Amino acid sequence: MTIYAISATLGSLTDDRPPIGAVPSPGVAEPYLRLRRTAYVRPRFVPVVWDVPGDYPAAHPYVRRYWIPILGPGAVADLLRLATAAQRGRSLPRPVHLEELARVGFVRETASVVLVRTSIPAVPARLRRRLPPRVQRELNAGGDVR
Repeated sequence: MTIYAISATLGSLTDDRPPIGAVPSPGVAEPYLRLRRTAYVRPRFVPVVWDVPGDYPAAHPYVRRYWIPILGPGAVADLLRLATAAQRGRSLPRPVHLEELARVGFVRETASVVLVRTSIPAVPARLRRRLPPRVQRELNAGGDVR
């Protein structure tokens, strides 16, 4: 077996992607055969609109401009999908970033229902430090994105 074949075999065993049919050695198999969290079938549910006053609709450019640097693009995309599904009464798979959205108060999860804010507040002062300096200055200067 050449060095390239060995490194290719080991490379496929050491990353976090789902297995592709390679059978590793018996002692090596366990930690490398775990699937990444997005590879599992996630349960579906129908989110419900949570009527809480806010400053901006979920689809407003302000949400993308100022909340993406704080929460990340995946969490904001999940928020937009949840808000749209709640408004239309449609089901969707459980979002990967649901816990992050619950932590900042955009989602509330109970045993039987997931409530989603469709009106998003302005970025609070305690979270503004996560923004890049240029975006902080823009927001502090009254950065209202239209």
